[in-house]
Amino acid sequence: MTPHILTRSLDRAAATFILVVATLGVLIPLSNLLLPQGSALHVPTYLVALWGKYVCYAILALSIDLIWGYCGILSLGHGAFFALGGYAMGMYLMRQIGSRGVYGNPVLPDFMVFLNWSKLPWYWYGFDHFAFAALMVLLVPGLLAFCFGWLAFRSRVTGVYLSIITQAMTYALLLAFFRNDFGFGGNNGLTDFKDILGFNVQAEGTRCALFLLSCLALIIAFMMCRAVVSSKLGKVLIAVRDAESRTRFLGYRVESYKLFVFTLSACMAGVAGALYVPQVGIINPSEFAPGNSIEAVIWVAVGGRGTLVGAALGAVVVNYAKTFFTSGPLAPYWLFMLGALFILVTLLLPKGIVGTFNSWRENQRSTGIAADEASAAREDGVRAPKMAE
Repeated sequence: MTPHILTRSLDRAAATFILVVATLGVLIPLSNLLLPQGSALHVPTYLVALWGKYVCYAILALSIDLIWGYCGILSLGHGAFFALGGYAMGMYLMRQIGSRGVYGNPVLPDFMVFLNWSKLPWYWYGFDHFAFAALMVLLVPGLLAFCFGWLAFRSRVTGVYLSIITQAMTYALLLAFFRNDFGFGGNNGLTDFKDILGFNVQAEGTRCALFLLSCLALIIAFMMCRAVVSSKLGKVLIAVRDAESRTRFLGYRVESYKLFVFTLSACMAGVAGALYVPQVGIINPSEFAPGNSIEAVIWVAVGGRGTLVGAALGAVVVNYAKTFFTSGPLAPYWLFMLGALFILVTLLLPKGIVGTFNSWRENQRSTGIAADEASAAREDGVRAPKMAE
């Protein structure tokens, strides 16, 4: 019987990655909830939220690696899909506040009362239900990606031109969401969340549950990406990346393949944003900043483009470094350090951390096989012919 595509797509490295994420997803919440605060193994609540944020970034990095590493689509605007998913979840969380806001209005969020809005805008309807908000988390980024991709790929916009257009898209959304009359909180965004599904978002148990859900979402996203890149679809995507014109000449509808994987990637980014918002407690237009999307691309480059595991690892490593260095005297120089890191990785490790390790392991394996063959030939009394012979 042919093994299932998800099982067949998992090699040793992929299985190890899933096992590590699953283990951390269980042990960290248990350490926070069960061990006393004085214990050396106790994980504080703020670290649970911090690592949950890293996991959400890892999902975003996976979505970028899926289109860039395997299809050659360099998007510098994926932060827009991440932010849209976050805003969809933020709207649900704002509707759960009800009369507990500063102004006590049971329908209108505080910023709408402050701006003298008389009624709730129509596009806020339905966000008092979690199921509707969860649908919007997928639908809004996916629909935007589908419309954008249909126009761009059908016009055969590729390379640096496509990257610039994606950056322009996220910058346009940044300007729009900064407006107070847009209905999303303007510069301050959405914050002061109280509950999610009836549970206090500040409670330790809720934060641990959100961390566990983030790890589960990372595992599902990783398995989905592995299933795509290991299938026939993945082989076509790699062919599009390496020789798009030749792939089109062979009869493949390149635009359809690009559109599908781009939309799927945007939905993944939206889920990452939705899980990110209740853990950090705020969503504002700064998430649309083009610099955030560029930084996410750097995560993938550092970890290893076209490896999936490397993308997630790069997101965690770079953001941990960011947290470490921005909390000390080196904080004003973090952006310079990030740029230097990207340059050094490009020059010294062009395949990223995981990609370089995989290449080294393949070289070692090839060298070992060649040595074994030579040893077997000597034992059989066979020697390589000399030039004179």
